[in-house]
Amino acid sequence: MKKIVVLGAGYAGLKTVIDLQKKFRDQAKIVLINNVSYHYETMRLYEVASGSYPYTKMSFELSDVIRPSMTSLIVENVERVDYEKKLVYLSNHEPVSYDYCVIGLGFTLGTRGIEGADEYSLPMHDVKSAEAIRDRIYEQMQAYRRDKDDKHLQIVICGAGFQAVELAGAIAESRPRYAKMAGVTPDQIKITMLDGSPRVLPMFNDKLLAYALDVMKKRDINLINPAYVQKVTADSVSYKMAKAPEDAEPTVINAGTIIWMMAFSGHPITEKSGFKQNRYRVMVSEHLTAPESDDVYILGEDAAVMVPGKKWPYPPTAQMSLTMGTYAAEDLAARIGGKTRPAAYTYKSLGEVCSIGENQAVGMAMGKPYKGYLASALKKIIIDKSLVEIGGVKQMFAVGRFDLYH
Repeated sequence: MKKIVVLGAGYAGLKTVIDLQKKFRDQAKIVLINNVSYHYETMRLYEVASGSYPYTKMSFELSDVIRPSMTSLIVENVERVDYEKKLVYLSNHEPVSYDYCVIGLGFTLGTRGIEGADEYSLPMHDVKSAEAIRDRIYEQMQAYRRDKDDKHLQIVICGAGFQAVELAGAIAESRPRYAKMAGVTPDQIKITMLDGSPRVLPMFNDKLLAYALDVMKKRDINLINPAYVQKVTADSVSYKMAKAPEDAEPTVINAGTIIWMMAFSGHPITEKSGFKQNRYRVMVSEHLTAPESDDVYILGEDAAVMVPGKKWPYPPTAQMSLTMGTYAAEDLAARIGGKTRPAAYTYKSLGEVCSIGENQAVGMAMGKPYKGYLASALKKIIIDKSLVEIGGVKQMFAVGRFDLYH
């Protein structure tokens, strides 16, 4: 009986497990290793960070979807993978051996060596970090009641990528709640985004981008770009505009909440394990395996798959991670069953939708543009679809989004 060890219960890892459980009975044993006992919807972390919903509204226990007769769960932190000895080393558990290993540990956020970013800014990459952002905002609102220092009302988001825009939209909609905590009017709470790119949301056409920027402006989200963050302190962010003279003094924003949403990369485990990588993303083979070992699959944000005819990889998305999990399960089933391996992995995006609050969004789906309420409803449908794929109908009804009327 072959032993398959899956690292990470995100979209890619859990999808691999779910599909393998459907394909095998006695031919394989699965070990799922994750640092928490639940799966959470990464694309909904902004709901937790803004305080709109608790994490329990966008997560479910792994024990609800794994089959104990076939799959065992180890809740532990992964230290590294020894692909030569076929061992996975964990923080507080004996090494776990494998015949095949699937790595899907998710993304991290780098700081690009910017002074103070590690110490004083708050990244959003998992439930705990999202809750830390929420708690920081609440703390700052309450601090304003005590000393009336305006910095407590200033929220700065470093980065204006897809997830950062969704977070800014959720925070903007939460202003009335924050205002009650601080004893101010909602308009006194300021949201500023800093980004080095001259064009944000490059996946959308000019009309959709114009709409998104207009919604952000109406919601009083101040986007400053192209701007380069120079330094972060406990209560300030310094930046320079891209075209500013080299000797120009940085502009300083005093802020009580500083959120870091830049330099997305894969998990550091790939580097610690000796896989050749760039920003922790491994250039995988046509079967999504590591160049160093065909018995190690690397999926999701930890993998780099090149866009055909281009010099850059696809941006990692939940949609792509799910297709990777499906493919890895098919490839493993073929290899273990002694059948011909499937053709090379290919990816075709069905589209992307970016929320800017509960009832406004922009997106492309099946080649067609969507905006406003319709795009917002489409986003919630996408969320429910992913829940069905990895958690089944039961989990979709338990934590899905059905408030399409908002």
